[in-house]
Amino acid sequence: MTGAVGRIRTALGESDLLRRLGIAAGAGVFLAFIGPFGTGDAPLWQRCAYWVGLCAGGTGLAIGIGAAMHLLFDPRDRRPLILALATALLMTPPSTLVVYWVTEDLFGWRVMNGSLLEFAGPVLLICLAMNGVNALAHRAPPQTHASPTENAAPPRFLERLPPKLRGGVLYAVSAEDHYLRLHTSKGADLILMRLTDAITELQGLEGAQTHRSWWVARSAVKGARASDGRAVLDLEGGVQAPVSRGYARALKAEGWF
Repeated sequence: MTGAVGRIRTALGESDLLRRLGIAAGAGVFLAFIGPFGTGDAPLWQRCAYWVGLCAGGTGLAIGIGAAMHLLFDPRDRRPLILALATALLMTPPSTLVVYWVTEDLFGWRVMNGSLLEFAGPVLLICLAMNGVNALAHRAPPQTHASPTENAAPPRFLERLPPKLRGGVLYAVSAEDHYLRLHTSKGADLILMRLTDAITELQGLEGAQTHRSWWVARSAVKGARASDGRAVLDLEGGVQAPVSRGYARALKAEGWF
């Protein structure tokens, strides 16, 4: 139950409500001004109320679907465009019903002068566009953990360290096929585990995901430099951790380099 609640919180946190509502409002105003699907004949204020309201409502539905997907399917591969496509497909049927009802109620006539099914295509296109923009705007967010609180239990992940690494300081975790390489003050070794599972169990160690294949402890970072046009973190023990472009901006904003 705890894991499920954590995945819901992660989904809601990653959605960044203010950002998504801002995108929805911007899209609604844009659609109001161009007046697609025959809405251009209505007054501007009515078009704004119509489009901004629908886009905001659709955003709320998309956030709910995203939280449910994290709970039921626990998506772990960080493929935002695939998740955006799945969300758009799932939200199209209920959104079509709402659009059909709101259009008739607000305008007093059906924008497309047609059947319910004729609304599905345009609604799907708008859902795809909105979810695609949100996925690109929030691509590859870093998974960051704060430093532990006083009297907090040690991170569960430390119990997975092989005997020869026990008692050492964890510098980084990197994925290699189905294994994880643990970089510590006592050397390195491999364990069989997924990086996403490891990140969940690393809660309590201050650190962040710097690449889809790397998690780094903040205390291990000695400096940063550019290599082949990309950032690289120099860690204790001579370890070098790559920073992908999708993570660099957020990590820089948090003062990592």
